Amino acid sequence: MATSKRRAKSSISRLPPEQKAYIERLMREDRLTLSEMIQDLEARFPGEPAAEVSRSALHRYSAGFAELTSRMRDIDRASQALVGEFGDSLGEKASTLLTNAVMTLVTDVALRKQESPDGVDVETARKLARAAKDAIDTKRVDVNVRKAVAEEARQALLREQQSALDKVVKSGGLSAESAADFRKKILGIG
Repeated sequence: MATSKRRAKSSISRLPPEQKAYIERLMREDRLTLSEMIQDLEARFPGEPAAEVSRSALHRYSAGFAELTSRMRDIDRASQALVGEFGDSLGEKASTLLTNAVMTLVTDVALRKQESPDGVDVETARKLARAAKDAIDTKRVDVNVRKAVAEEARQALLREQQSALDKVVKSGGLSAESAADFRKKILGIG
């Protein structure tokens, strides 16, 4: 029977949230070398876990972090290109792009977790499924909102046209029969 080797959680992943967030900010800024980051952490968090992070742990975490931010930049560039091509009223296409991007990220995480020695645990699977569901629900809500806005605009236009037609009838410029005919044939209301 083969036993799977369980990979230990990164020392950076186990840090208190504010210390981990600080390291990620330094990585996003990309202005310090790994050695300078270690010096910065030792000065900022003396005697705390972040001050004990090794150079190799920073390097490994940085590699994964860089890959994730690179993918996020690719998605951002794609959305900017679409907005540039189709204008700010991109609407449904932008929503579709966002939904697809989230689904791509969820799938990527699921595949990576599946390939890892510890596989996908129930909690991770639940979170991935929730992220996918939320992306799909967001798309559905966006489509429904667009339909509601379009229907509201159509109703407002019909009210305006009805009001204008009523004014013409009252001013004597149109007979009641002609107005009824216009309502039926042009406005689609009886």
